[in-house]
Amino acid sequence: MDKKFCIFDMDGTLVDSMPAWKALGRNYLEERGFHPTQEQLAIMTPMTMEEGTAYLMDTFGIKGPPERIVRDMEEIMERRYRTDIPLKPGAADYLAALEAKGVRMCVATATAEPLARICLERLGIARYLEFILSCETVGVGKTAPRVYLEAARRLGAAPANTAVFEDAFYAARTAKKAGFYVVGIPEATYDAHWPQLSALADETILDWRNAL
Repeated sequence: MDKKFCIFDMDGTLVDSMPAWKALGRNYLEERGFHPTQEQLAIMTPMTMEEGTAYLMDTFGIKGPPERIVRDMEEIMERRYRTDIPLKPGAADYLAALEAKGVRMCVATATAEPLARICLERLGIARYLEFILSCETVGVGKTAPRVYLEAARRLGAAPANTAVFEDAFYAARTAKKAGFYVVGIPEATYDAHWPQLSALADETILDWRNAL
């Protein structure tokens, strides 16, 4: 595909933050005396922060208000985004090469927009992006195509002319069903689903450093 419009996932695709996110729910719950199962934690994976908060309240009886729970978890992640979460090797060079070709780019992420911006600005790649769009802004996670469709609308692009870069199979499947060109990115957290993602994707990039 001659890429003219690109929508990038952030966590696990451009930045190596999935270990921090994977530990967040467990750490939050264990600090409050709960011991979640792997199955309970897995259910939260595709959720936005608000969806995850509702799940925590319903499943574990954690008392609200929901805004406080969201704030507590966002504060944990904000510290990580401000300090030590790194880029995936080669990602910055890939974005720079696309910019040089006149490609229009954005990020569509389940992470709240202020947190995503903190991370991407610290890592020096926000300048390549026209905007950052969060699933929280559109009101639903990546099990629905709304965030991709809104990102394409803002770019002035049709899904068929837009590449979506994703590391999570469920998200890539959503984008594919909505008519986008899907680029699969491997992420250790989702190793079990890589065969499905690589089969679904129109293209795969195993290492950003070898993608140019």
